Amino acid sequence: MDTAAREQIESTIKANRIVLFMKGNKLFPQCGFSARVLGTLKELGEPFEAVNVLSDPAIRQGIKDFSEWPTIPQLYVDGQFVGGCDIVMDLHDRGELAKLVAPKDA
Repeated sequence: MDTAAREQIESTIKANRIVLFMKGNKLFPQCGFSARVLGTLKELGEPFEAVNVLSDPAIRQGIKDFSEWPTIPQLYVDGQFVGGCDIVMDLHDRGELAKLVAPKDA
C-alpha cells in the first residue's frame, strides 16, 4: 500500500470517532451498500466522518488493504474496524450498532 494513503487512512481513523469509508458522500452516496450504511448512521444521530473512496484511487484500494476486507463501505468506530454493509446492518438489526456508536460517557 502507498505510504501516503496509509498515513491518510490512519490519521482519519485516529481523528474521528466514527468513520465511514464509502462510495460517494453524505449528500450523494454512489452505491446502494454505501447508501444503506449511511442512512443507518444518520438514523442513529451520532456525528461521523464520511470518506469518499471514489475521489482517490489510492484510498479506495488502500482501505481494502488496511482492513484486509475486500469491499466498501467500511465502518470504523473508536479506531476499530467494524465491518462492511452486511455486518453493520446485522449489528443494527440486533440493536448492537446503536450501543457501539453511542458516546462512551452515555
